[in-house]
Amino acid sequence: MSTSDQAPASTPGKPGKPVYKDRVYRSPAGLMGGVLLLGLIGWLGGDAVVSGEGSTPWLALASMLVAVPVVVAFSVRPAVFANEDRLRVRNPFRVIELPWASVVSLRSGYTNEVIDESGTKYQLWAIPVSLRGRKKAARQQLREDRRAAKGEGGGRTAPARPVRAEADQVMADLRDLCEARAKAAGSQGKPSVRWAWEIMGPVAAGAVLLAVLIAVG
Repeated sequence: MSTSDQAPASTPGKPGKPVYKDRVYRSPAGLMGGVLLLGLIGWLGGDAVVSGEGSTPWLALASMLVAVPVVVAFSVRPAVFANEDRLRVRNPFRVIELPWASVVSLRSGYTNEVIDESGTKYQLWAIPVSLRGRKKAARQQLREDRRAAKGEGGGRTAPARPVRAEADQVMADLRDLCEARAKAAGSQGKPSVRWAWEIMGPVAAGAVLLAVLIAVG
């Protein structure tokens, strides 16, 4: 998970009130996989456009028009932005803005989810759960506990907080931020959801074009 550090800056006209940059969470593995897939699509599709005969170049272009936005949507696009006022979740086909006061819980299971005051669940695509990471963290926690037990009276102490998988630690940090800011004046408001037409439009257009080309033969 990648994050940007908070950086205070003065607000125009209000020098006494600092403004903090969003903390940004993304999946490095998702980004890397998406870039590789886009490269593969560009290579194969470009070759078909340049070397293909008959309707093959058009079919390749239509297929790329469908495939590229879908790959971008599920790999490059997902991100979670958090600041002192709200949580913004950029999922494959939607952008959800949740003022902290509207967040009821941030839940971790087989997926990471945020639940608003109406009970609606939104999956955090940018913060995927890693069962392997959890097992690794559990083993590390066990080792730390054993070291602490053996070091009793020798100056060693247990870690300040439990060892967690990276995604679980991110969720814990978001919960802490939510609890700290839920009652703040700037954190009030209702959730809002916007559909990502910039992704859905090209996919729909490519699908229609592809269907027409296949029908025409």
